[in-house]
Amino acid sequence: MHLRTAVIQLNSRNNPAENLATVEHFLDLAADMGARFASLPEFWTYLGPYSGFDEAAQTIPGPAIERLQEKARKHRMLVHAGSIVERVTSMPGKFHNTSVLINREGEIIAQYRKIHLFDVDLANGEKHYESERIVPGNQLVTAEIDGITFGLTVCYDLRFPELYRSLALRGAQILMVPAGFTLHTGRDHWEVLLRARAIENFCYVIAPAQIGHYPPNRQCFGRSMII
Repeated sequence: MHLRTAVIQLNSRNNPAENLATVEHFLDLAADMGARFASLPEFWTYLGPYSGFDEAAQTIPGPAIERLQEKARKHRMLVHAGSIVERVTSMPGKFHNTSVLINREGEIIAQYRKIHLFDVDLANGEKHYESERIVPGNQLVTAEIDGITFGLTVCYDLRFPELYRSLALRGAQILMVPAGFTLHTGRDHWEVLLRARAIENFCYVIAPAQIGHYPPNRQCFGRSMII
């Protein structure tokens, strides 16, 4: 297996237009550096208070994903669109945390909706209740491109090894883990969990991450990895 890969680490904020412009720049840069596959982190279109989901959410396909499809076609590059806030048209005020895989022709070949939601009270006082606005998915997703099988997951899924074993048993060779781990949890668990999922399943793991501060006064750990 040979796949020259770019992992794009971002400090997304609560401005979707600026985030999209940044991503397009980095996709162009990755292509110029010879990447044949580029991957984005969780919530790359919008990272901010849950109250902003109503305005930031999109459909799939929708404006943001369509711009990535254009880049995939232009550069003949596979694009893993991390995850975005996907509007649930049948449930006003509710959303999915959805990952998208795009082939070299710019076609959407797989979508995965995050199954395990991040509902925690951290020791540093941070409270995260993703389930207040996000509806969990209920399907495992693998997709084959150019003879390589990808298994799709998102962030907090990383803590549930059964999911990754199931993907490996379905033939996954590369496990995708776009993430926005907090600084607090990332320091303790990020790398060790990624390495564990790789070792347990004899798979590559590609984990693009968010880094830095974002509204409201929170911080992501970063440390994107290919294992």
